[in-house]
Amino acid sequence: MKHSLIFFSLITVLLLPGACHNTQKPDTSTFQGIIDNFQQRLETEHLKDTTGSLSAIVFIGNKIAWSHTFGKANNEKGIDAGEHTVYRIGSISKTFTAWLMLLLVQDGTIRLDDPISKYLPEIKQLKRKERDTAEITFRELASHTAGLEREPGLPNAATGPIDTWEMKVLNSIPTTDVDFPPGKKFSYSNIGYGILGLALSKAAHQPFMQMVEDRIFKPLGMTSSFYTIPAGYADSVATGYHRNNFTQKPDGTLATAEFTGRGYKVPNGGIFTTAGDLSRFIMAQYSDSTSLSKSYREMMQTIQTPESGKAGYGFGLSVVNPGDGSKIVGHDGAVAGYTAFMLFSPEKKVGAIVLRNCDYGVQPIPLAVRDVVQGLARLAPKP
Repeated sequence: MKHSLIFFSLITVLLLPGACHNTQKPDTSTFQGIIDNFQQRLETEHLKDTTGSLSAIVFIGNKIAWSHTFGKANNEKGIDAGEHTVYRIGSISKTFTAWLMLLLVQDGTIRLDDPISKYLPEIKQLKRKERDTAEITFRELASHTAGLEREPGLPNAATGPIDTWEMKVLNSIPTTDVDFPPGKKFSYSNIGYGILGLALSKAAHQPFMQMVEDRIFKPLGMTSSFYTIPAGYADSVATGYHRNNFTQKPDGTLATAEFTGRGYKVPNGGIFTTAGDLSRFIMAQYSDSTSLSKSYREMMQTIQTPESGKAGYGFGLSVVNPGDGSKIVGHDGAVAGYTAFMLFSPEKKVGAIVLRNCDYGVQPIPLAVRDVVQGLARLAPKP
């Protein structure tokens, strides 16, 4: 998974000074002007390379304020992208895993500070570089403070049928280093979220993917969201275009090969969805009508890492506190052929999403997403 490796990390983007590179930008002193500017910047970016598509949404409160698609879901077949086009969202899948974890905490099934070994004793097989014997907890896995390295040492850990992902996690554990004692610092770990998803399944005695579908997708009306592509959806899923360098023609072979399985990378990067479905999930982050209580939603959106209070990681979300009492939170994701960005202000109840079915040349997009969310949050009245 290429999270934060092929484009600016979300936190870095949020901390950069605000800037718009258009020479003739719309008036950004109004809601509509900010949205028009966002559309203009995405159009400009798409025209730089028309391979694939962009699907974007801006939401204010619990309503879609603007949505637009640019380009082709499949260049070879000439299929235009639309509101029902499905993309992979990579590491944004971690936000769903964190939400499920807190639902189970709310239920009383687990506690945040329960040791993972209580439900998944195999975690004791981790390779520890230090003589620290502290138990890793749900809290630490969900906040990336468990000390685990980013990826396991297991060959081909990220390949294989989706129905074998749990075995891939189990086989990965003995090959995964623990680089520092749990709770000491932030260290982004894909295998950590793989272990988290498996531990949640063991604790609840239910399949992980089924729990996400039953407790998140269905209640929120996310009818085009899944881990395994259903029959009849072949032309609805955007072809993911990948190339190793800019001298090669973009190709969908690698992305398509991952459709049937990503090895252990299910809880940390396995979701397919549309921009509209994803917006329902993000709006639920600040809605009192959702199944997860306000206190747990706020916990997700609160820095859980021991860094400074200005920027860090909550549970499945990057968090930045600008210093004015507000916060901007979100996540990005990147897998072969796809990139995804989502950002929102929980206090001002505004946000934006951009999904794209290519995995290169996307550096300006997180800046545009940041600017539209910060701009709308600046104008929105306090709730």
